[in-house]
Amino acid sequence: MTDTQVRIHVPGNHLMVGVLGQRDEHLRLVADHFADADIHVRGNEITVAGPSAALVGQVFEEMVQVLEAGQRIEPEMLDRVIDMVEADESPSDVLSAPIVRAPNGRVVRAKSAGQKRYVEMIRSNIVTFAVGPAGTGKTWLAVALAVDALMSKAVRRIVLTRPAVEAGERLGFLPGDLMAKIDPYLAPLYDSLYDMLDVETAAKLLERKTIDVAPLAFMRGRTLNDSFIILDEAQNTTPEQMKMFLTRIGFGSKVVVTGDRTQIDVPGGKSGLIDVEQSLDGIPGLAFARLGRRDITRHRIVGDIVAAYDRRDAQRNGNERTRD
Repeated sequence: MTDTQVRIHVPGNHLMVGVLGQRDEHLRLVADHFADADIHVRGNEITVAGPSAALVGQVFEEMVQVLEAGQRIEPEMLDRVIDMVEADESPSDVLSAPIVRAPNGRVVRAKSAGQKRYVEMIRSNIVTFAVGPAGTGKTWLAVALAVDALMSKAVRRIVLTRPAVEAGERLGFLPGDLMAKIDPYLAPLYDSLYDMLDVETAAKLLERKTIDVAPLAFMRGRTLNDSFIILDEAQNTTPEQMKMFLTRIGFGSKVVVTGDRTQIDVPGGKSGLIDVEQSLDGIPGLAFARLGRRDITRHRIVGDIVAAYDRRDAQRNGNERTRD
């Protein structure tokens, strides 16, 4: 690669502080990632020389645009900016555009290009399957869009459900009535809900069943019209349960199904999510959003853990094929 040199002018001292980071933390992160780039800062101008100068220049320019949109840049976000630039994506287009403004005032934005595509799929399809590892925002973004649809009166209610497969025979040993036993398995759905609504509003909507949170078994026999329906942890459905759930869809409804193929706990390992990927692809109005490690928005170590497990699984599969 030919050595090049680029100059980036940062308009305003406050933006320069955001680009460089506290005690030049961002500058060091970029320099460490692009070891072949020679970066110099003088006043409000950044000069970059070396084989990767053009990429580094684009990283700094994208940072300026994100900051000009009113967002703060943290090291985790800068990691995603670098990833997107290297993948020939525009971080400012992804990170700056608000998806929805939640009733509690929270502005929800995509944090990766994959998340942005996922949101666009939900908006343009009746049924969207989101398949990907933990931490990719599958459920959280779906709940945000569901709350927005409810508040804008696009739907009359939200239905949140997940299988209680993890409970198994242990349910009988837990104290309380059936819902008290089931509630711990629905907690992640409540957590996402409370991120979008204040506690009082959420409590009223739950009490009126405008927001209905229930285990998957409670869906049998229902027809869900004018609803935004989210099935979480779908890898732990059986093929029969998945078919039952998908045939609950009524008029005016939108469905999001989320799951992680690497965390199947369903007895026998026969997952309805795997079955549906093999059976329903190509149906108009039905889409599959496949999220990956680059879409993980939790602590950086979560991405490293997922990558380590992926390498282990690939090695095991390679060993099994060799034995066969």
